[in-house]
Amino acid sequence: MNFEDFQSIKQILSKPKKIVIVTHRNPDGDAYGSSLALYLYLLKFDHLVSVVSPNDCPNFLKWLPKEDKIVIFENDVKNGTKIIEEAEIIFALDFNAFHRVGEKMQRVLEKVNPIFVMIDHHQQPDDFAKFTYVDPKICSTSQMIFQFLAKLDHLDFIDKDIATCMYTGILTDSGSFRFPATTSETHRIVAQLLDKGANNSEIYNQIHDVNTFNRMQLLGKALQNLKIIDVYHTAYITLSQSELNKFKFQKGDTEGFVNYALSLKNVIFAAIFIEDRKQGIIKISFRSVGNFSVNDFSRNYFDGGGHINAAGGRSKESLKNTVDRFLDILPSLKNELIPS
Repeated sequence: MNFEDFQSIKQILSKPKKIVIVTHRNPDGDAYGSSLALYLYLLKFDHLVSVVSPNDCPNFLKWLPKEDKIVIFENDVKNGTKIIEEAEIIFALDFNAFHRVGEKMQRVLEKVNPIFVMIDHHQQPDDFAKFTYVDPKICSTSQMIFQFLAKLDHLDFIDKDIATCMYTGILTDSGSFRFPATTSETHRIVAQLLDKGANNSEIYNQIHDVNTFNRMQLLGKALQNLKIIDVYHTAYITLSQSELNKFKFQKGDTEGFVNYALSLKNVIFAAIFIEDRKQGIIKISFRSVGNFSVNDFSRNYFDGGGHINAAGGRSKESLKNTVDRFLDILPSLKNELIPS
């Protein structure tokens, strides 16, 4: 997005509009952090703003400022559809292709004709937005929202709640500041968010230090199911629906489980396969270290995408068949799955 585009957006936003902010299905901290930060900012200019999320977030994000104002599309399709259809502007945050919102919401977005503004940090965006602000080198969409406001000369409008939402998104999508896309610029932005009132210790505790007995038992089961394939420097975890049910699975309980597989010595490629009978799919998370692109792997084989070292995918096959297909693919990648 060039200087003229930012000036055009600033002009468009100079008068109150009906604005909708949408994010991807199975929202994470960056999806809700960026969406709520932008929502709170736009409210300051008397816009009629709604955040519409395809489905609900994990419990560890329920404390975010104004999270209770988010419209959950799958719980209220009629109202969610009406809000989207009446929008003059739709901000698409933390995703870059309509299929990432789920089939029902995708059909609605494909039929409407507002001004679309995409703000995202994933690779290979689809071409649906009038204004596209995309940079895969940035660690999070929440950091991009900060930079978006900087381009509009509106950093002074960031208050404690907006800073809290941005910090949450940056914290979660940067892996608590340890992923390679975390730069000196990220830390300079975070310093400003702390100055604006974000409480880093409290936010970290809300995200990471709230566990249940059942979640810890589920983690134990996931680690029991962990498999290592030494010749391909790969590890993977499976969780069936019956195993999830046994430990009273709650949304968000498996967050971060795949990282245990990736943390093993000599492992550079990790995956977790989670059965979801309600959606009729196997949900997959991929992680890697070094130059092996799980974004390309997921796009090529499992209807997904994301970043070089972190991506998601899905399969409509059974859990066993999905894992078998994954294992069948690995030999063709042997020359790529070599530790640096």
